[in-house]
Amino acid sequence: MMRSFGLLEDGRSVEAISLGEPDGLNVEVLTYGAILRRLSYPVRGVRRDLILFFDRLEHYERDRAYVGPVVGRFGNRIARGRFTLDGQVHQVTTNEGENHLHGGSLGFSKRVWRVLDVKDRHRVVLGLHSPAGEEGYPGNVEATIELQVTPDALMISLGARTDAPTPINLTYHPYFNITGDFRAPAVDQRLRIPAEHYLPVGPGLIPTGEIAPVAGTTFDFRLARRLAPPPADSHPQLTLGGGYDHCWVLSPDADCACELSSPNRDLTLRMRGSGPGLQFYNGQFLSRSHPLLGNGVILEPQGIPDAPNHAHFPNSIVRPGDVYRAEIEYQLSA
Repeated sequence: MMRSFGLLEDGRSVEAISLGEPDGLNVEVLTYGAILRRLSYPVRGVRRDLILFFDRLEHYERDRAYVGPVVGRFGNRIARGRFTLDGQVHQVTTNEGENHLHGGSLGFSKRVWRVLDVKDRHRVVLGLHSPAGEEGYPGNVEATIELQVTPDALMISLGARTDAPTPINLTYHPYFNITGDFRAPAVDQRLRIPAEHYLPVGPGLIPTGEIAPVAGTTFDFRLARRLAPPPADSHPQLTLGGGYDHCWVLSPDADCACELSSPNRDLTLRMRGSGPGLQFYNGQFLSRSHPLLGNGVILEPQGIPDAPNHAHFPNSIVRPGDVYRAEIEYQLSA
């Protein structure tokens, strides 16, 4: 079902598309930013919202905390907004201090996506043209997002093609709180990340290039535990981020990207992703931007941050003739 969600300040219309059946997982996505606005699931006969959301379009248009959109052309950070590609230095927008974050000042999260196809309340396909030079990136990019809903799962397929070499790293950025009460501390949720390594960061939360073991550190989530970080001054990495805001490198035999459970374990969200990384941010600064929104954590299956500047990181460059594809799946069980 499609309905109007309002007008942007420049007069463009935004649609809201609802997917799912009354007795299963329900999803609402906006054409603005391809925002995943609502994700809800019945628990013991009561429908429960699982991600934070705004009621009005104006809040999304002014939002700078990335509440629910797809992020790209390159999600996460690029140091100094600069990378060298085939011998040429490219400068993209610096929108987080001296660094580039989530595609730049506007990026894919502030664009109006086209509806390419809708089918039977179970599937929608969105498309976006990103012209060469947008936010400083080389190459024209045609991006697509397909969302498909079953009674207990949402499958997301992110795709892109380009006519010139360019870095691409697409993912979704919803704030999860599956406790049933957005006022409840999101850090009381339980988290498992099947990763033996994570990426230490330096100033600006840019990866240093080291791929460090989690064993014996507060970054070890191989067994499910309460996700709250210890005091920020207990570990230099937590001091830099004010808590967790790091990328975990998933183990080759990982059964999922992560598993999030409510504190009383009445609901579990298992997340799968095709990328080698999982960015986990415990939402420590969300209240600065949106003090009334509630509490949530970010869990983003994705490629590796700042990959264009580290030759030993997995490749993030898409070339003409290549088809970029990333998969994300949210699987619910109550």
